[in-house]
Amino acid sequence: MADSKKYRCEWAGCDPLYIEYHDTQWGVPVHDDRTLFEFLLLEGVQAGLSWITVLRKRENYRQAFNSFDPEQIVLYDTKKIESLMENPGIIRNKGKIKAAIVNAEAFLEVLVKFGSFDRYIWQFTDGEPIINAWRTIEEIPAKTAISETMSCDLKQRGFKFVGPVICYAYMQAVGMVNDHLTRCFRYDILSN
Repeated sequence: MADSKKYRCEWAGCDPLYIEYHDTQWGVPVHDDRTLFEFLLLEGVQAGLSWITVLRKRENYRQAFNSFDPEQIVLYDTKKIESLMENPGIIRNKGKIKAAIVNAEAFLEVLVKFGSFDRYIWQFTDGEPIINAWRTIEEIPAKTAISETMSCDLKQRGFKFVGPVICYAYMQAVGMVNDHLTRCFRYDILSN
């Protein structure tokens, strides 16, 4: 169980699932292609919703979307889409479900062109995490010039639900930026 005496970023609140995510995953650099794809789909699903809503459904998404295997997802047909629309364990938004299929196809094309999604996506930060030094949550931007560039590039490659705000949330989640507040116990851990 997480130590309640440690200072955490305020957004982690008091929900144990959110605290666990904050303490073990958020901001940790990810280089595994499957995990990068998982976060890309989940961040897109989050559009218009809170991250905790998606986080609570993450395991259901893993089951419903073949453990985020893009080679399986790209094969989804109308029947599979309809079964997903009936799945109460996920967010039943047809546009977001169809976007997952489109994104799986675009993801596989990136793999062919770049050899890995990791190589492609981390180019936007020159392969290294950007270490910010925010003191308050109000200082953290919703998007940056880099997330805008990433968004444009992803859209040109056919990805959906990848606006600059979603891209910045993605960058935070997969550790391309360290946006833990400087007084958060995770900040120093992830800055070294």
